[in-house]
Amino acid sequence: MSLTAEAAITKFLSQKLAEFISQAGIILFAIIGFVVGFLLQDILLTFQIFAGGIIITAILVLPSYPIYNQHPVKWLPPIQIENKHETPEQKESHSNEPMK
Repeated sequence: MSLTAEAAITKFLSQKLAEFISQAGIILFAIIGFVVGFLLQDILLTFQIFAGGIIITAILVLPSYPIYNQHPVKWLPPIQIENKHETPEQKESHSNEPMK
C-alpha cells in the first residue's frame, strides 16, 4: 500500500495536538528526571520520574477528550455502485428468489 506525498504529510488537527502533547510531555519529564536524578545521584528516582511522566502523558492523550473533537473530519457520502459484472452464483441467487 503506497501513500501519496500529500497523504503522508497531511494529519488531522487533533492528531497533531495529541502528538505534540505526548512528545512535549515525555521530553519534559525525561529532562526533569535526568536533572533531579543527576543532582541527587539517584538513578532509580530518574526512572520513577520518567515513568510517572509517561503515565501522566498517556492519561492526557489516550482518552477521547472534547478538545480532540473540535475539528471533526467531514467524510464524503458513500456512493452506490451497481454491480454490472455478477458472478454465476449471484445470478442464480437472484433467479431463485420468489416473485412478488
